Amino acid sequence: MTTMQQPPPPPSEPPHGHGPGNGHGHGSRGGQGYGSGDGNGPGDGRGQGPFSGGGHGHSHSHSHGPAAPVSQHLRKVIAAVLIPFATAVLVGLVVLWPGGAPSHERTGVGFDRQTQSATVTKVEEVDCASVNASGVPPTGDTSTAEGSSAQQQAKGTCKKATVRVDTGKDKGRTFTEIVQPDQSRQLKQGQGVVVAYEPAAPKDLQYSVTDVNREFPMALLAGIFALAVVVVGRMRGVMALVALAVSFLVLTFFILPAILQGSNPLVVAVVGASAIMLIALYMCHGLSARTSVAVIGTLISLLLIGLLGSVFIDWAALTGNTDDNTGLIHGLYPEIDMSGLLLAGIIIGSLGVLDDVTVTQTSAVWELHEANPAMGWRGLYRAGIRIGRDHIASVVNTLVLAYAGAALPLLLLFSIAQSSVGTVANSELVAEEIVRTLVGSIGLVASVPVTTALAALVVSADRSGTPATATATATAAATAAATAAPARGGRGRRRKR
Repeated sequence: MTTMQQPPPPPSEPPHGHGPGNGHGHGSRGGQGYGSGDGNGPGDGRGQGPFSGGGHGHSHSHSHGPAAPVSQHLRKVIAAVLIPFATAVLVGLVVLWPGGAPSHERTGVGFDRQTQSATVTKVEEVDCASVNASGVPPTGDTSTAEGSSAQQQAKGTCKKATVRVDTGKDKGRTFTEIVQPDQSRQLKQGQGVVVAYEPAAPKDLQYSVTDVNREFPMALLAGIFALAVVVVGRMRGVMALVALAVSFLVLTFFILPAILQGSNPLVVAVVGASAIMLIALYMCHGLSARTSVAVIGTLISLLLIGLLGSVFIDWAALTGNTDDNTGLIHGLYPEIDMSGLLLAGIIIGSLGVLDDVTVTQTSAVWELHEANPAMGWRGLYRAGIRIGRDHIASVVNTLVLAYAGAALPLLLLFSIAQSSVGTVANSELVAEEIVRTLVGSIGLVASVPVTTALAALVVSADRSGTPATATATATAAATAAATAAPARGGRGRRRKR
């Protein structure tokens, strides 16, 4: 008796899994998919073979999570680059560590004044003439800003504020502050203020109001920011906040004191920025080849920014001493190289945006490879650079607008003076911002192709599994997806042909 052999099922019919959501589907290659709905159907989860069974609806696979690690050989190559760099940064931190800011005797000028917290306890309106707050300009000309202000004071009503010192050795002591009618900051009863103390002045004039106490609103805003980061970013957001705190610690306890003690500002900025980069990137994004590529791309871009900044600051003869703050620093610490301080500021200011660009480009290339493992490094680079062009356009515009916004009062003064564009750009105040913006932007633009090329080479050149296997797997998976029958509710049934 002849036994009839049943023909195999046609390839267009996919295997079916059984069981309600989260049940295992069994494919011809032994893959597993997890379905979150009921019934049977060709799940879209990935298994170890190209065909994976799963429950109907949204499905997940075992392949979720970080990208597969690169090979042992390539990890050794990356380590050979980064370990000496990290060692050099560590040595630089040890050698340049300042041990605290140097002490000096306060001058009582600008920020170098003793300050205390105080509260406005009483405010009353008085005639400006009665408190000797008005005056006539020596020339008698009221058309000038000085004369107009004096005229307003002569005819206006001043405020007499009683202020109580809340901290320091004179806690509880009160003094009187006269507020002019045209003064931008008007005091209110119950308002917290900051007062300056000058011990050499007469007793009645030792204290004066210098600013408003903004500690509570600033702390509240910081709390809202931290809460938003944690709620949206979850654990990654927590690590970002920790990295932010570490960055401020490095800035406060290393970079600033080391510069004040006379170390080269450029060397201090490079070492400090490198330490911040290593800690922040690995803490936020994990110790992986993906993060290491972003670190290398950031390092190359920082070196380019440092080189360009050094050349053009020297070529444009920028001193870095352009306002009251830098003048005070130069007066207190004449040994500080102010042009080097300007370059250090450019490097540190560019670091935050560089991290964003390099991490985004690296992640984009990694995800493109996960979506299409058969894509070579040239295809990955072309796709990644298309993403990078959009990023460049937005980031450069952000930098320019940020610097323009910070210098808006200065630009307004030039506009009032009806100065030409060339005159404005040639002034050292504006030239510093131009150099700062353009050098940082060139570094950002260069970081996109550099990081994209590095990521494409790393992710495609030496991963576990051969390219032929990856291509065959991708082809089989595409065939399965194209020929799979639509899922149905309830028990899976093989359609009759």
